[in-house]
Amino acid sequence: MAESKAADAKVALVIGAGEATGGAIARRFAREGYVACVTRRNADKLAPLVEQIERAGGKAKAFGSDARKEVQVVELVQAIERDIGPIEVCVFNVGGNVRFPIRETTARVYTKVWEMAALAGFLVGREAAKVMVPRARGTILFTGATASLRGGKGFSAFAGAKHALRALAQSMARELGPEGIHVAHVVIDGAIDTSFIRETFPERYALKEKGGILDPEAIAENYWQLHLQKRSAWTHELDLRPWMESW
Repeated sequence: MAESKAADAKVALVIGAGEATGGAIARRFAREGYVACVTRRNADKLAPLVEQIERAGGKAKAFGSDARKEVQVVELVQAIERDIGPIEVCVFNVGGNVRFPIRETTARVYTKVWEMAALAGFLVGREAAKVMVPRARGTILFTGATASLRGGKGFSAFAGAKHALRALAQSMARELGPEGIHVAHVVIDGAIDTSFIRETFPERYALKEKGGILDPEAIAENYWQLHLQKRSAWTHELDLRPWMESW
């Protein structure tokens, strides 16, 4: 049985709420009174994040959903709108960063990465637009990467998908801006403070003490500020990198 939604509920939907950037974004919006609806393919992995948010006095709901599957994305958005509240902010934060030499990149790998970082972004963005446009308000944010701007050696699949996501964001911004919807693309250029970086690149992680790797909480603050922007001065693309990053 669906729980009744609060009359004043407002939702921040975070697709790909991992342990770093996505989780930090969800916590940031929850602190402002938004119900953080967070998704991963495996909902059980979201339990620690939901507990963090609720322990801090916020509200969160976890959903197991595969953003590559059209039916699941449609059902997710409909369920949130019906049972929880209007989606005011939608953040697409799915990665797919893999490295393979071009001669070793199989069609399966390329297709899978494209589905994760490009097709899924389209499905999520489309469904968010469907519910936001009638209200003439809303924010849709896409997480990009260095690969959104240039293809690196060994990253043909990831760069292709992230280039596609950036193009999607541009098209949506031009179409939906006049409808009152703020669409922005955030280029995350640099290593993020994660267990993966700590364990795999200890020399890079050692730069943390100098502010040399991206802090997920600082990234999340920028997402919040994008949402707050007045429509007279909207940012479409924002690039974030540590002060010492070579670019």
